[in-house]
Order: sequence, then C-alpha cells, then structure tokens
Amino acid sequence: MEQNRLKSREEVPEAMKWRLEDIFASNDLWEQEYIHIEKLLDEGEKFEGHLGDSSSVLVSCLKWMDDLSLRLEEVYSYARMRRDEDNRQGNYQAMTDRAGALAVKVSRATAFVVPELLAMPEGKLNEFRAESETLKVYHHALEEILRKKEHILSSNEEKLLAGVGELAEAPSAIFTMANNADLKFPSIEDESGQMVELTKGNFIHYMESYKREVRKEAFETLYKTYGKQRNTWAATLNSSIKSDVFFAKARNYPSAIKASLDDDRVPLKVYDSLIETVHEFLPEMHRYVRLRKKALNLSEIHMYDIYVPMVPETTMKISYEEAKSMVLEGLNPLGADYLKILKEGFENKWVDVCENEGKTSGAYSWGTYQSHPFVLLNHQDTLDSMFTLAHEMGHSLHTYLSNHAQPHLYAGYKIFVAEVASTLNEALVMEHLLAKTKDANLLAYLVNHYLEQFRGTIFRQTMFAEFEKKTHAIVEEGGALTADQFSEIYRDLNATYYGNDMILDPEIALEWSRIPHFYNAFYVYKYATGFSAAIAFARAILKEGQPAVARYLKFLSSGSSDYPIELLRKAGVDMETPQPVREALQVFTELIDRLENLLN
Repeated sequence: MEQNRLKSREEVPEAMKWRLEDIFASNDLWEQEYIHIEKLLDEGEKFEGHLGDSSSVLVSCLKWMDDLSLRLEEVYSYARMRRDEDNRQGNYQAMTDRAGALAVKVSRATAFVVPELLAMPEGKLNEFRAESETLKVYHHALEEILRKKEHILSSNEEKLLAGVGELAEAPSAIFTMANNADLKFPSIEDESGQMVELTKGNFIHYMESYKREVRKEAFETLYKTYGKQRNTWAATLNSSIKSDVFFAKARNYPSAIKASLDDDRVPLKVYDSLIETVHEFLPEMHRYVRLRKKALNLSEIHMYDIYVPMVPETTMKISYEEAKSMVLEGLNPLGADYLKILKEGFENKWVDVCENEGKTSGAYSWGTYQSHPFVLLNHQDTLDSMFTLAHEMGHSLHTYLSNHAQPHLYAGYKIFVAEVASTLNEALVMEHLLAKTKDANLLAYLVNHYLEQFRGTIFRQTMFAEFEKKTHAIVEEGGALTADQFSEIYRDLNATYYGNDMILDPEIALEWSRIPHFYNAFYVYKYATGFSAAIAFARAILKEGQPAVARYLKFLSSGSSDYPIELLRKAGVDMETPQPVREALQVFTELIDRLENLLN
C-alpha cells in the first residue's frame, strides 16, 4: 500500500507559512545586523569602570545594553525560527549556532555592568536616580538588580560564567538535534489498514484513535524508538541537571530550584503548595481514570487509553480555517479591540500552520519587539489542534499588547505569567462551546476534552514538576542519574498520579526521555499555576463582563513592569495562596460529575 509521507517544506502552500521576512527581508540583512552587533560590543569599553562617574554615563550604558538586547533578539529569533522550519538545513543550523555564540559575546561584553552597579555606594546610585529623569524608566530594573545582590559575582567571575553559558546550552542543543533532526520512527498501520509514518506531530492523533490496536501500536512504537537511545537520553538530561546545579551553586543559591524561582521572585512555598494541593485532589484523578475505564468498556485500562475520547460516536474534524473561526467566536467576551488584533495575526501571516519534514515538533509563540509575534503549529485538523491555535494566539496577543504598552526593557513577560493568556483563551473557547452545544454526545465529548486539559495541564505538569524536583535533589546530594534511575522515578510518579486502576505499561517509564521542557528546568510548574490563574480570570470575565476584561487586558499590557506574583494580584488572583489551584481542581471535580451524568 502507498505510504502517507510528510510534505517537504517546499510543498507546503505559501499561504500556510509564516512571513519571517517581517524580521529580516533576507539572510544578507541578517548578516549585516550580526556584524553591526559585533561592532557595538566594543562600546562597552568606554563604560567599564566609569558607571559611577555621572548619571549620564550610567544612562548611556543602560541604553547601550538595551539596544544590544533588542538587536540580538532579532538576530537570534530569525535564525532559530528559520531553523525550526526544517532542522536539517545546515545553513540555518549554522546561523542559529552563530546567534547563540553572539548571545554569549553580548553576555560577556555586558557582564561588568551589574557587579559595577552593586559596588557603587547606594547613596550615589540614589543621587543619580534623583537627578536623571531618564533613569526613572529603569527604576524596577535597578531594584531587581539590587534585590539579587548576594547572587551577583565579581566582574571577572560574571564574564567567566557568561563564557560557560554556551557550554551549558549543549545538552539542550544535542537533545533538540537528536529529537527533531535525527530521530525517525517506523511506520504503523492506521485505522484504515494503511501504513503511515509515525511522527512526533501525529503521535497524539493516533493515541486518540478509537481503534485500540492503533493507539497501542503507536504507543509501543514511539517508546521502542526512544528506548534504543535510552542511555544517551539519560546522559544528556543528567548533564543538563548538573549544569543547573552548577550555576545555582556558583550564584550562592541553596538549590537549583530556588535559583530558578528567584528569577521570578516566586517563593518556594508556591511550588510546594502546588504539589501538595494537587496531591489532595489525586483521588479525583483516580476517579477520572475509573470513569474512563468504564466509559470505554475496558476490562483493564492502559497508558495508551488516556487520550482517546470517551464518546466514540463523536468525532470532530476541524480544518485550520474552521479552527480560526471557532477561536474568534469563543474569544468574543474579550471585546472588539482584542479580536481586531487576533484577526490581524490570522490575516498577516503570523502563523506557520503545517507539519513538514524536519520541522520542529509541537507549537510555540515567539517574535520580536520590532516586528510582531509568530506562531509555529503542526496543525492536525483535530479539536486539540484548534485549542492549540487558541493557546498560542493567547501568547501572541500577550506579547503584542505588552510590546505596544511597554518600553523594550519591560516588554518581555516572565514565564510565570506566560501561560495565563494562552490557557485563558482555551478556557473561554471551551466555555463557549459548552454553552452552545445541545447534542448530548458532543457535549460529553467536550466535557471529556476539558477534563483532559486539566489532566494534561495541572496534573501532568505538576507530575513533571515533581520529577524535576526529585532528580535535581539527587544530583545536589552527590548522586548520579542513569536511565534506570530516571525510569524508576518516573514510573513511581505515574503510579501515584494515575492510581491502582491504571496498568502501568513498561514503556511509560521512558516518557521522561522525550520531554523537551526538562531541558529548561522548573519551567513546567508554571503551566499548572498559569492554568489555575487562567480559570480564575475566565470565570471572572464571564461573570462580571467589562470590568474583569479591563483588569485582564491591563495585566496583558504589563509585560515585566512588576514581579509576576504582583501583576496577578493586581488583576485579582493571588497565587501565594493555594486557593486558585484548589478552585481550578474543584472545577475538575464538577466536570467529572457532569460527565458521569452525561454518560449514564
């Protein structure tokens, strides 16, 4: 039988591709900017050792740093997104590597600034801030520097750490290349008996198959392929964890997790409280597994039965055009101004839609301050892909609004709040669909999908967060991590989270080997906290209307002009209490009740 294959990049219609020319019209212009940044680096010499001379020197230096950052953002983003179109393209691999090396050079060139500021008598810095109107813009940024005083090293030590930065990126770079460019999966038999190439992009599609043998084969094939390099994956991830621990120690933090959380000024209790609160609700997760087992009429439930919808009579095939319409309808409560920007993104080639050979898997929103946001998708004509579009456009509008309301210095928002806008979009689209759907089977399908969002975002990401905490602690205590140890920890966590009804197939113990977020440690918990905050915002918007929308849009326009916990608190959500997570999980409980009633 003829085998379906991925399209090459050239075969993808132009209308379905993003327009990276909005950053650089050509690679030659990228090269010119690269050279210009290299020349700008030399300007640091006139500032080094002179920041205490006058407020004007300090202002000039800070402007120079901001300009470098803005230009580097353009150079790195363009190269990386070009590479992501097809990771096999050597020229874009090289450009991305060069951009990464340039980032290290920028770090080295600017490494003197923070130590010199911290060495300056506080009275002098306050004097400069009082006499210079321009320095008022830098107030929050300077406060942030002073807050981290005990973790900033000498100028020479900072330069050394900046130089080590490129080496520290190696585990992530190796994983990315192996996972996206080199890893090939065998073909499997699809629902119609046709042989199709399994890819990371279509894996979940086959895990949602109503034919159990299809999802079982997809599951076993994927993990058998990863298992062939299990020791390599383990060595790579272990190296990444060791790097996290090294940098935490170098900066005088008691642990890697505290070093990571301090970047957002998030207390450790927020992380620990998330895990504790989720554990409180694990009996509800186990109840969900039992309901799934019953609804699918299974004598035993396996890990490959987690994604298939519980309502086999209902399928939703959603084209990209239909997905855009559904997202626009669902986000109507956010008002005309929000929808206008959303349409602009759809119409002006912000989005790269289709999966193709060599393309980076998954989805993301990125972009630059001087251009606009961009979205990478691997659209599969499913309900899940429609929600992915809503999710990534949430990120994009957060970026757009912050870029337009804030100076470049504060336009970029912290990861802690990054998942709020994306998840709120998903929640509003889902609430819209639940409200307008009359068909009982379709309604059950949607409730099931919503439950899966809770499972995937709160429970699953918290399980990931717990995995990260456990693995980093082992390294910090002088231990080493092998493939067997990673797998044992991961398997035990799955047992805890899914409960006694779930048959833990041996393959699931290897799932850690394919999770790219583990190379950006202590990131994933923010999905769970962000989801919880988003549910709180969504409920407020649907209940209060315009006042809640106004608070929310102000939050989206705030960038990093304050600490993330404070930005959320100003908008009405206090993440320093367990309440938002608890309230979100109470919604999860209500949804299980609702689905039980629909299925009876």
